[in-house]
Amino acid sequence: MIIERHKHNPILVPDNAQSWEAEAVFNGCPVKKGKNIFLLYRALSKPHYHTSARMQLMISDIGIARSTDGIHFSDRKRFIIPQYPWERYGCEDPRVTKLNGKYYTFYTALSAYPFRAEGIKVGLAISNNLEHIEKKRLITPFNAKGMALFPELIDGKMWSVLTVNTDNPPAHICLAQFDKEEDMWSEKRWQKWHKEFEKHSLNLQRRSQDQVEVGAPPIKTKYGWLLFYSYIQNYFSSDKKVFGVEAVLLDLKDPRTIIGRTNAPLLVAEEYYERRGPVPNIVFPSGAMVKGDTAYLYYGAADGTCALAYVFLPDLLKKLTGTHTPPPQFRRAKENPILVANKNNAWEARAVYNPAAISLGGKVHILYRGQSFDNTSVLGYAASTDGVHVETRSQKPAYVPRESFEQKLVPNGNSGCEDPRLTKIGNTIYMFYTAFDGRNPPRVALTKIKAADFVKQKWDWEKPILISPPGIDDKDACLFPEKVKGKYLIIHRVGDDIDLSSHTRLLFGTDEWLEEYRWIAPRKGMWDSRKVGIASPPIKTKAGWLILYHGVSDEDRFYRVGAILADLSDPTKILSRTDEPVFEPETDYELHGQIPNVVFPCGAVEMDKKILIYYGGADEVVGVAELEIDSLIASCRACKV
Repeated sequence: MIIERHKHNPILVPDNAQSWEAEAVFNGCPVKKGKNIFLLYRALSKPHYHTSARMQLMISDIGIARSTDGIHFSDRKRFIIPQYPWERYGCEDPRVTKLNGKYYTFYTALSAYPFRAEGIKVGLAISNNLEHIEKKRLITPFNAKGMALFPELIDGKMWSVLTVNTDNPPAHICLAQFDKEEDMWSEKRWQKWHKEFEKHSLNLQRRSQDQVEVGAPPIKTKYGWLLFYSYIQNYFSSDKKVFGVEAVLLDLKDPRTIIGRTNAPLLVAEEYYERRGPVPNIVFPSGAMVKGDTAYLYYGAADGTCALAYVFLPDLLKKLTGTHTPPPQFRRAKENPILVANKNNAWEARAVYNPAAISLGGKVHILYRGQSFDNTSVLGYAASTDGVHVETRSQKPAYVPRESFEQKLVPNGNSGCEDPRLTKIGNTIYMFYTAFDGRNPPRVALTKIKAADFVKQKWDWEKPILISPPGIDDKDACLFPEKVKGKYLIIHRVGDDIDLSSHTRLLFGTDEWLEEYRWIAPRKGMWDSRKVGIASPPIKTKAGWLILYHGVSDEDRFYRVGAILADLSDPTKILSRTDEPVFEPETDYELHGQIPNVVFPCGAVEMDKKILIYYGGADEVVGVAELEIDSLIASCRACKV
């Protein structure tokens, strides 16, 4: 990841000894003055009687604190307080910019209670020294928030950014310019501007169900104006809303021109102070400053505290200017799909997909899921010398449902043996697969076979056993190819996470099942935001355990593939994880099928310094794709957890 949280977070917390900031302090914005850094922040008071409302309310003031390092703040005091009717119910969320020797602080001014859009506007406080307010003005005659000035004149004019219709969606992040200071509070000028505000919009929304809002005041870089802003996915949903921090780069001479922007959040609520607070699960960018190659981003956490993150600017600017190196992508074989349904065999007449693969005796052996028209899944066998061209394909299944837990209980419903993964340890091949009877939750099953018998297609499989507990949906299981610290490590998936389970022996029964150690989780707002699951068994490299996994997006429900490096001696420690997928649905046979928009690998082999992955396309066919292993490892190492 490009962004990292500061170890001292949260850097500012409520002070119960001061009633005006006893409930919450958040959405801080920094500004430099001499050798000091001052943080202006929103402070929420204890409930007290408000004369206009004739009831107890928590009122927001804007506080100010001083620091020499931008991390540790002291000398906290009230700075901007409600004085006029247009701000009587609170002053919120300051954005401060120093321009022409003055400190311009825009803030949200509340004039009505209960709070409503027409009573939420932008106010401005001007100070010459950050000690006293020389002037206050109501700025917008319409609903708006998050206004901030650019820190220098552009073509002789003052430029600003603001959010219009924040409380009357859809909101727009817009630009406005002024010839002189007084233009900023000219109602006539704003009324004219507002009639065509959409012409001034940066159009940063990707979907109509999302919301955007100005975050930090713009900061200047040599490539453009960098603006961190709030992007809220699923804004109108009560339980799927995701607050994220994103960034856009605007042209230095004409900020109306977008050079580049992120398409996924840099930061989402993950830490306890972001997930728990007056308004949980919020990270809200409110200020930024640059020191050398690092941008320091100040943000509100759960509307309760001020927090700090830092961004390595060269990497972010490479992304925004399109000069960064994207992760390498697996290349499809031109022969794809290498396996399709065989209408002559009833057991695989509907579809073949989600194959396991293992390299033995100079060949790649493939066990794939074959599905009949009554939706029973069995496992078929194919083999290839070069890993692409299938030379052998059995006319009979290599593995069929044998036990009650995988026999069909619902006529024409899905059942059988699904999505195998193969691991060889010693002279034994272990196969993990999903066993499903169509009525009870799918569970992980384990069987094994001698490697010599497997190569000869002598299907003398050991009696399978269930290894995941009853009553729990558990899938996507595989075994590490060697013991780690004397224990077998099994990967599986309960719910939406990838889980890890360790065992001294591979014996299971009524008193021993797979444990749910939540190991790898989805990432909010990203391509793997909905759920994740293992792809193929881990591959041991000098850099660590290389682990391919599939991720599903909440936004479009596509199944994509990413990569992870885990520590060799302690795989619970994730070293790195690709920010972007390394394989995703693109071809017709991946975009259209029984389940569209799916690439789903279950097997991978190493061949000629490459990784070959074997995958199901749209739950209907089998494909293969390749990528140089060193290139994939380098891409992983360039990312962070």
